[in-house]
This record gives sequence, structure tokens and C-alpha cells, in this order.
Amino acid sequence: MDKREFIKENFNISDGVLELIDEAERSVADNFLHIDKTAEINQLKVMKAFSDNRVSEAHFAQTTGYGYDDLGRDTLDKVYAQVFDAEDALVRHSFVNGTHTISTALFGVLRTGDTLLSVTGKPYDTLEEVIGISGKAGDGSLKDFGIGYAQVDLLPDGMPDYENIEKYVKELNPKAVMLQRSKGYGDRPTFSSSEIGVIISKIKAVKPDVISIVDNCYGEFVDDKEPTAYGADLIMGSLIKNPGGGLAPSGGYIAGRRDLVELCAYRLTSVGIGRECGASLGFNRALYQGLFFAPHIVKQALKTAVLCAAVFEKMGFSVNPKSNEIRHDIIQAVKFEDKDKLIAFCKGIQSGAPVDSFVTPEPWDMPGYQDQVIMAAGAFIQGASIELSADGPIRPPYIAYMQGGLTYESAKLGIMMAAQRITDTGRS
Repeated sequence: MDKREFIKENFNISDGVLELIDEAERSVADNFLHIDKTAEINQLKVMKAFSDNRVSEAHFAQTTGYGYDDLGRDTLDKVYAQVFDAEDALVRHSFVNGTHTISTALFGVLRTGDTLLSVTGKPYDTLEEVIGISGKAGDGSLKDFGIGYAQVDLLPDGMPDYENIEKYVKELNPKAVMLQRSKGYGDRPTFSSSEIGVIISKIKAVKPDVISIVDNCYGEFVDDKEPTAYGADLIMGSLIKNPGGGLAPSGGYIAGRRDLVELCAYRLTSVGIGRECGASLGFNRALYQGLFFAPHIVKQALKTAVLCAAVFEKMGFSVNPKSNEIRHDIIQAVKFEDKDKLIAFCKGIQSGAPVDSFVTPEPWDMPGYQDQVIMAAGAFIQGASIELSADGPIRPPYIAYMQGGLTYESAKLGIMMAAQRITDTGRS
């Protein structure tokens, strides 16, 4: 069977788009090799952690009720800690998303009278109400509990403003500093784990006891080490993103210093109970297996992102990062400067999904966001960003943020469909 003819006949992709995809794929061969090497290192790290912690069938057993002595749950914490070069980790299916893990960490370590300083600009949109930047007074934000907040914006080139960071650290004496690794809904570079380490080291040179908290969402297994290997005190993320490998049905993790992870466990359950309770309810197998697959699945997502960058560069759009750049998260931003093209892109990604490909996404008032958001997400697990998805706020400069792809081959189809939609939009 001729693949090209099959695609044309069954997915209505034009010869022009197919030629564009082939040309783009050839242009990124070297970047694909780099991604392969990083994935192999990370896979070996996961294998070593599984072996060292003697993972067996017994760790997949279900517990109920209080969940005391849940061997699988407790061992998974140790496996994550080892893989992430951390003293300890807290991995639970009951974390509902990345925002929940970050919120748990912030409320876990901060107290009334403390100050939180964000040194990578404004945090991700869904954290604004957690901190108290937006939302109603009395809802239970950090601000309501008397915890101060300040931020140092990034420089115009997206790099840290070390002069003002040092100034704010000296003047405000913050209890904790927060760093966001990924660009989120911004238009700036994503920081590598080692770059995060440099920022933290400069801050700790001014205030050695400051707690460094890193939003690690979308970055796990993209570099060969996580920020905890470079001095981060706490990192956190979602299991329906990178580390869940497309198999974890829900959950999140917090990893880092043992004393701080314990405080986070107290916040998640209650003081005095912490991690001792919390039945796994049969989720352990999926969480272990998802972590096992994670380096490979992240590789698929990264190759998808690189191809997307190459295709839309060749179509004349600004992309971040560029197709030949080394990546530090799975997100690919495409700047359309046009509302209709942003919407067309997301509709194309949706039509190339394995689930709900017949659904047409439209902008809507999504909880936790300040602007309407369009979201393409045809996933086996609702909202799983490690599966192929694309979204963006309906505001200038109309940037689409694409991420994920459980298999490169299926995700490539999504990119074809998006490119065809944009091509057709341009003709109308």
C-alpha cells in the first residue's frame, strides 16, 4: 500500500502539505538523534531505580481505607526520588493536576508573614488565584493567609533579571523563591534544568536558606537530569503530563528535600498523618508502568514538537523554540498573529486525534483563566497534556501551544491536519 496515496484519500491532505511534511522531517534528522540519546539515558535511569528498589508484582496490589503500609505507594515515592536525584518524593493519584501539586507545596512550606518571590515573572495563569494575584478575597489564597508575594519579570530577551532578583531578595528576605521552567502561556525560552540550577545558585549566594520551588510541568525527561539534581529544593508536576507516560489516569508528584516533602504531605492530608495514609485503590500498576514508559513517550512528544516547528517555520510563522534548537520542555509555540489561524490550527490538531476527532473545539471561558481559551484535546485520558493537544488564549499575538503525542506517527497526522487547515484558511 502506498502511504502517500492512503493519506490523500483518507485524510484529504494535499500534495503540497505532504511535500512540506517530508521536507520538514528531513531537515530535523540531527535533532531527532539528540532526542534519542537523551531518552536512552533517562530510560536507563528509570530501569536502575526500578531494580534498586526491587519493584515486583507485590507493589501493584490494591489497598483501601486508610491505606496503611501500602508497599507499592511507598516504594513508588522512593523510585521517583531516585530518578529525580532527590532526597524524597510524594507521588499520589489523588493530586488532581499540576496546579494542585504546586499549591500543596506553597501552602506546605509558607506561613503567615512569609514572602514568596517569583523570579521568572508571573506564574502560570491557574496559580494567580492560589497566590492571590486575582480572585476574590476570602477564598483561601496565600494572600488571605498573610503571605506576601512579589515577582521579578524576565528581561525582554526572556532571560532572568539577576540585578533585580538580587535586589528583591535582599530587600524582601523571601522565605521561598518560585521558578517556572516552561514558558506556559508566555513567549519566552524554556529553562533547562541546569539553567534553573544557575538561577538558584545565584539566589542562594545572597540568601542561603531560601527555599527554591520549581514548577517542573512539561519538562520531565526532556533533559537528562531534573532541577533537583542542580540544587532545586522542591519540584512538582502532573502525572497526566510527562512522567505518567500516557498511562497514569490522574495524579501528581512533589520531589526534593526530605523535610520539605514531609511538610507537603502534611498539607495534602493532615499534620501528624502526612504520607502514612492514602490508599492506592489499585492505581499503582498504572503509575509504575507509566513511569517506565515515560522517557520513551516524552521522546515521541519531543519529535512531534520538532516536526511541528519545522513545518510551520516553512509556512512562514514564528515558532518557539525553533526546529533546530535543543528543547527543555515538550511545548511548541506557534505565533499566528491571527485569531482565525489560531482556531484553525487547534481544529486541525483535534481532527487528527485518536479520540473525539469529530469534535470541533471552540473558544470558551475555561475556569482559572483570564481570557477565553481554545483547547484541542482528543485524548484517552481527559486533559492529558502528554497526549497530542493544542491550546491557546484568545488574545494577541494569538499563540498556539501544542504539546504531546503518544506516538510520533499518529501525532504527525495531527500536524498534517493542522497544516492543511491553515492552508485552507489562507485560501478563503
